[in-house]
Amino acid sequence: MKEPLRILAPNPSPLTGPGTTTFLIGEDHVAVIDPGPDDDAHLEAIVAQGRGRIGHIFVTHAHLDHSQGAARLSQMTGAPVLAFGTATEGRSAINARLAASGMIHGGEGLDMDFTPDIRLQDDQQITTPDWSLRVLHTPGHAAGHLCLAWGDTIFCGDLVMGWSSTLISPPDGDLIDYFRSLDRLRQLSPARLLPTHGAPIQDPLPRIDELARHRRDRTAQIMTALHQAPDTAEGLARRLYEVPEPLYPAAQRNILSHLIALTQLGAVDFQGNLTADSFFSIS
Repeated sequence: MKEPLRILAPNPSPLTGPGTTTFLIGEDHVAVIDPGPDDDAHLEAIVAQGRGRIGHIFVTHAHLDHSQGAARLSQMTGAPVLAFGTATEGRSAINARLAASGMIHGGEGLDMDFTPDIRLQDDQQITTPDWSLRVLHTPGHAAGHLCLAWGDTIFCGDLVMGWSSTLISPPDGDLIDYFRSLDRLRQLSPARLLPTHGAPIQDPLPRIDELARHRRDRTAQIMTALHQAPDTAEGLARRLYEVPEPLYPAAQRNILSHLIALTQLGAVDFQGNLTADSFFSIS
């Protein structure tokens, strides 16, 4: 297989790393994976490299840095947009209840205007004379997150990155789903992972194991802190993270995902209705 073409969007940040990498595969039948932000220069570069042969636009999940440019790229090329669904589809049962109640609002980067032309299902195969992609529904970072297997390479969106751990932000992110998705990737034993942010991961299994271990260690830290004193997700984030002030909201969301998972497992409890400001304690 020919190497995918990479086009880097001009949207670097603490959460996107160097920016969004848009991938193009195929010669006569070109597929775009994660068109990225709605940026004129970036979309024009994608169209130019597609040489009038773009026939599919895949979106791994409906976050603005991945999906915002999809609709305009579709208008520019005539190619359909393929994804799991809208920004809110596929939420786990507890997160769906939280969202419906209005108690917890995530929304970090959600592309609420995103609607794909074609909805993809887990284990679906999309094939052209140039390439074949196997669809993997891998929730955790986002409810509708997809990975795309291309031979022994997997385009992994934001599920696994080499430079950072993945943000899990309820009610759109789910830690239990994230562990399941990591385990699924591990069982597939890919030769290489291509995240949308950052460099390719050439030795995937140790990195997958490292990320799972990081989450288990964070869970242990949360339990130790709660044994010392009940606290909110924000309070725990302040006790456990040392990050620049603008990143504390993301840290709080990550902590909240652990607390929700621990609640589901019966290890911690809270009083009253579950909100982002709930006090959690050991059960």
